[in-house]
Amino acid sequence: MANLEVRIESLEERTVYGLWKKSNDRTIKKDIDSLSKAYHDIVSIPKGKVLPYFVLAQNYNIETQDFELFIGSNIVNGNLDSYILPPGNYAIITVKPKLGFLWGLSIGEAKRYFYTKWLSENPYKAINMEYEYHTEKSTGKSPTIDIVFAISKKLYNLRAINEI
Repeated sequence: MANLEVRIESLEERTVYGLWKKSNDRTIKKDIDSLSKAYHDIVSIPKGKVLPYFVLAQNYNIETQDFELFIGSNIVNGNLDSYILPPGNYAIITVKPKLGFLWGLSIGEAKRYFYTKWLSENPYKAINMEYEYHTEKSTGKSPTIDIVFAISKKLYNLRAINEI
């Protein structure tokens, strides 16, 4: 696994506009492609030209592997749903594509690291909302994107800790 750095940032509330779809771990690639195409058709801007661009997942169900998928940006359009990214603390991992073009591998590696290693070693818990944040940094010779995870401080049971 690559050496991944997680930084904590406090982000302000932000409204984004896009499309929703129910998705699943098994269908996510196809769902992102179809939802992205529908989004770009509505805003009449070619793929890769909409920045910033969000690929958001929330309400993940561990048992069924189902979740809600959102594709969007800050472009206001009456045919798009609005969604408010809540203010608060977020864990952010910046990733580069593997071999210069394989984003999926890098994103998957970052998510696995965050959920299986980083969370267990830090005083935070995930809030079941994450997104890819594509900006101008996502294009060019050395592209990067941020994977943004909603987090909150873990609440510890002080009485149980004192009994140890």
